[in-house]
Amino acid sequence: MATAASPLPRATYRLQLNSRFTFADAGALAPYLARLGVSHVYASPFLKARPGSSHGYDIVDHDALNPELGTPEDFDRMNQALRANGLGLILDFVPNHMGVGGADNPFWLDMLEWGQASDYAGWFDVDWRPEAPHLEGKVLIPVLGDHYGAVLADGGLELRFDEGAGEFAVWAYGVHKLPVRPGHYGRILGSAHAELDRLADAFSHLAAFRPHEQRRARELKADLAAMVAGDGEAAAAIAAGVGRFAGKAGDVESWARLDRLITDQHWRVAFFRAAADDINYRRFFNISDLAGLRIEHEELFDHAHRLVFELIEGGTLTGLRIDHIDGLLDPKTYCLRLRQKAPRPIYLVVEKILGPGEELRSDWQADGTTGYEFANLMTHLMIDPAGEAPLSELYRRFSSERRGFAAIMRECKLAIMDDEMASELWGLAREAARIARSNPRTADFTRNVLQRALREIVAGFQVYRTYVDADGADAKDLAQLKRAFATARRTGGGIDRSVFDFLFSLLSCEAVSLAGSGFSRQDVLRFSMKFQQYTGPVMAKGVEDTAFYRYNRFVAANEVGGHPEQLGASVAVFHAENLARHPGAMLGTSTHDTKRGEDCRARLAVLSEIAPDFAGAVDRWHGILGRADALPDSNDVFLFYQLLIGTWPSGLSSGDAEGLAGFEERMQAAMLKSVREAKVHTNWAAPDEAYEEILRGFIGAALADVDFLADFVPFQNRISTLGAANSFVQAVLKFTVPGMPDIYQGSEGLDFSLVDPDNRRPVDWAWRASRLERAVRPIAADDLADGTAKLLATAKLLALRTEHPELFGRGDYRPIEMRDERLVAFSRQHGDSSAIVVAARFPRRGEVAGVLPLSSHRPVYGDVLSGRQIAPGPEGIDLGILLADLPAAVLVPVSPAAARRSLS
Repeated sequence: MATAASPLPRATYRLQLNSRFTFADAGALAPYLARLGVSHVYASPFLKARPGSSHGYDIVDHDALNPELGTPEDFDRMNQALRANGLGLILDFVPNHMGVGGADNPFWLDMLEWGQASDYAGWFDVDWRPEAPHLEGKVLIPVLGDHYGAVLADGGLELRFDEGAGEFAVWAYGVHKLPVRPGHYGRILGSAHAELDRLADAFSHLAAFRPHEQRRARELKADLAAMVAGDGEAAAAIAAGVGRFAGKAGDVESWARLDRLITDQHWRVAFFRAAADDINYRRFFNISDLAGLRIEHEELFDHAHRLVFELIEGGTLTGLRIDHIDGLLDPKTYCLRLRQKAPRPIYLVVEKILGPGEELRSDWQADGTTGYEFANLMTHLMIDPAGEAPLSELYRRFSSERRGFAAIMRECKLAIMDDEMASELWGLAREAARIARSNPRTADFTRNVLQRALREIVAGFQVYRTYVDADGADAKDLAQLKRAFATARRTGGGIDRSVFDFLFSLLSCEAVSLAGSGFSRQDVLRFSMKFQQYTGPVMAKGVEDTAFYRYNRFVAANEVGGHPEQLGASVAVFHAENLARHPGAMLGTSTHDTKRGEDCRARLAVLSEIAPDFAGAVDRWHGILGRADALPDSNDVFLFYQLLIGTWPSGLSSGDAEGLAGFEERMQAAMLKSVREAKVHTNWAAPDEAYEEILRGFIGAALADVDFLADFVPFQNRISTLGAANSFVQAVLKFTVPGMPDIYQGSEGLDFSLVDPDNRRPVDWAWRASRLERAVRPIAADDLADGTAKLLATAKLLALRTEHPELFGRGDYRPIEMRDERLVAFSRQHGDSSAIVVAARFPRRGEVAGVLPLSSHRPVYGDVLSGRQIAPGPEGIDLGILLADLPAAVLVPVSPAAARRSLS
């Protein structure tokens, strides 16, 4: 883990920066965040991204700030405001990929212009020698909305001249810039103008300047730009030359000259669906306009981190959150290099989704993960396991889905490999076959059989990836590989066992563990590490982005990093996770990636307590809404009912036309995204407009149906009241267990967001600031419903963490055994400082009874939340009194003098 010198924040506050929330806006928020009690702003990526980016993950230059967020002076003013309010800054950093496409990434465009000769060709993870001969030495650019010939004939591809830069490029739809090789400029310039003819000849002979062709080309481009600026005849001649590459709309033969020019470039522009089969560069998952980086190359590492390290050295940045760590070829080396090269010690967390039983590797020297596992732990703690069986029966009856989550997950992973990520699997199989042919003992293993076996192995993975590196596979990696291979051998009927034996020897690097193996160590190691970069995206796309939208039994459990096959977590599991957690690990309950906001999940957890009532309600609702001529799939309808319950705005009624219209817009967007991600009746690549219209009509009809709303709203109000208690308990536990609490923007109040972009909606800061002014007063039961209690608890507990930083930062965590399964209790202890936390789950069961046992009685305890002081009895503190108004309490010893003053 991180060194003792690594600074651990007290608490972070995530801000989503974009053109609508800029550096200036973040700076203006600093006083509020300081009053709330966080120690650091945790900012979304603010390095230069593609224009219009709403999230910042499509970075086009790591060495510049995003101009859409403000100027460098605006950035400086933001940091001055943060420092003036005692706040540090942590950056969400993206080392795995860059935004490509468009015309914004100079490094990608240089590679398209010069191919393998580009100074930046080694930055991107491109296979320049794919099996497809038409891609030899080329990069596939899958940006076309139709087949290449159709787009060409319709004029969607156009040759243009940039007068200021003296450059030619083909533009797709006027958006995507595809540079022309400078050696081909002569084909465009022609010989009609004497000076242009001279330049055309010079461009055609760039090879004579090898290895300085690029420098010579820059000189010639400058000459061309200067000539055009001062010579109207030259400009007209170039326009005429460009015009010769245009044709007639609808006549593909008339575009033959442009087609020949395109064919000779270092890129091949294609229909976007061709990416599934022909893509020859590593992407972020299956997103073709996010190209993978080879950050393991030290030159690229130094470039990508130059500005970040400068900000760290100057004290502006004190920490980094590393996005998609599993996408890197060698995550451990990356983290160690960060620690080594960062000019100051930093707080370092990694976005890592942990599989069942998986732990973050300690030798990475990270302070922890970004908290997906904590969010899921909290949700399952609120779920009553007694509700699992009736919820499962309701789901089977209503949706007719009989399969469990494991079967659906396998189906979805296989579908991703067969469709959206088939090309990457093909490439892996080709490399495995090439290695096999290098040794007589394995020379008969064909690419086809190896691809079939690899497909089964990937489908059998329970974790995102292994971490085999130059040192080989450790015991954890071997255990995961053996588990995946055991599954693959069972499911891969007809594949000879020897094929799996061979692949295991490659993926574990056992094939080269001894000298004289007959295999290249470098080839085997590279294959194993490239395989590891494939399993994570298949898991993410197959599970998070597909299976989680098909398996709608109980969607509160369908969260990033979640395991929805089993509902509920015992108090014992909760304590065990807290005891094992590193002090610096983020405690996230909502993030920019969560599919439902934390308080939406807290509401939905109530359904596990009232499953029979929910079943009756679903039957009534569908009896009202199911009379339409055309209905969506019952599985999608079941999702819709849950989302309605989880996100229904407080106070919304059938008479509020404006409120219903705004809510319907959100529901329509979230449901459309859900069914497209599920890829059953429609999808993103080929939307089924008829099905989507049926879905839209159903949602609109439901929210306009007076009979439905008359039944739904009272039921939802009951859920909302109980869910508010869950939300309060979740917040109290988050700020008192081991770890570093992170607040997603606005979620100090109630957060009923749906999947992005819904969770990036503007936040009502004014409401939160006004409620924060009340933080000095005790919290009352009346504060639960509108989120005031949650916000005040956040502020009070952050103040307690400020007063006792070591108690919550590194203090002991001691579970307190309770007789009632509803109750969660523990103490924190560090030196003379202590605190006792007790909370009640399953709010439908009503008031709790019993006693909170105390190992050492103090005369009086004060509840930080309610403000009350309580004197323990002989056996402890009466829980009926302690939790009479609020479902959680945080007790701290009161000094005798303070107790006497209170009693007097």
